[in-house]
Amino acid sequence: MPTDKRVVVYGASGYTGRLICEYLREYNIPFLAAGRDHARVEAIVDAVPGIDTVEHDIAEVEHSKDALVEAFRGAEVVLNTVGPFSRWGHAVVEASLEIGAHYTDTNGEQDWMIDVEKKYGAAFAERNLVLTPGLAQMYSIGEIAANICLETPGLDTLDIQVFWKGHPTVASTNTILTNAAFSKAYFLEQNEYVEWPAEDGIYQVVVPGQHDLGLALPWGGTSHPVWFKNDPRVAKARALGGVINRPLMLGVPQIIAAALEQMDGKSDAEKYQIIDTISASVRSETPPRENPRINTSLDSVYASGPLGRVHTVIHGNCNYKQTALLNAYAASHLLQAPPRATGFASSCQAFGHRELLGVLRAFGLVLDPIVTAHS
Repeated sequence: MPTDKRVVVYGASGYTGRLICEYLREYNIPFLAAGRDHARVEAIVDAVPGIDTVEHDIAEVEHSKDALVEAFRGAEVVLNTVGPFSRWGHAVVEASLEIGAHYTDTNGEQDWMIDVEKKYGAAFAERNLVLTPGLAQMYSIGEIAANICLETPGLDTLDIQVFWKGHPTVASTNTILTNAAFSKAYFLEQNEYVEWPAEDGIYQVVVPGQHDLGLALPWGGTSHPVWFKNDPRVAKARALGGVINRPLMLGVPQIIAAALEQMDGKSDAEKYQIIDTISASVRSETPPRENPRINTSLDSVYASGPLGRVHTVIHGNCNYKQTALLNAYAASHLLQAPPRATGFASSCQAFGHRELLGVLRAFGLVLDPIVTAHS
């Protein structure tokens, strides 16, 4: 049965999905909260403070294109949080396209975004719809910082780092292992994808604003090389990410190596079963609600060119809240005005990097950027 709600939150029972519902309530946007288990979705959404002040419906839906089309028809925006997206995302994108809805997701899978652009970008553009995967703190804030750097002409190289303090969710752990098992990670070199050398392992890096060195990984390659591959200003882009928790970061390569050893010679179905089991063992419960005194984020971008350098740092807190707010704002924008770009487009391309920064500042989730320029 079609919905009369213009916005769908798919995966509303998850950690990020619930937070998106919270911000949709603050924007006073009626929404459909959908997932595979009606009782679980209802319990999670009912726990949102003040949820009775905004119209919303709950829907249990089978994860198939036809079922999603039937449940979502009538909506104008689909906000998808169900990952890993290379495993579960195609049905949601295809359903969004069929009903004529804009699409965003919170993915961290470079291979998914490359695949989505090839398969669906043109079709979304033909219908004047935006397809924005990767609308998330780990990618969008770094992209905002990069675009602030690129306001200075003559820069063509981006060196991006993103750090955060927090707890991995089941979904994020599952995504890390899925990336390791089924995809390669790329950086951008002269507008071409180049594979990160697997043997390099974990990287020791300088973290702005602290004396300690940090540890970082290519983290699946991140979205940044994909977003900037077709940007005429940029020729090179590479990104590293890490949790500001040294023991946890040291453990990530070991967990990945052990998982890959278990998966050696197994079928895809068996690999997914192993991934699901390990993910649940690493983090089987929902992480605690973020605390802004503890859960901080930091995005740093060095942009350079033949005769210019700009460094932009954005400090923030509560990275899952940042992700949720960005998606709620995207819905609010799309219900009132067309996006700046249609088809496959990054958050900054679709909504404007200064606009997104302003929203995050307005809700107290990031500080003013620190920008140092030498040109």
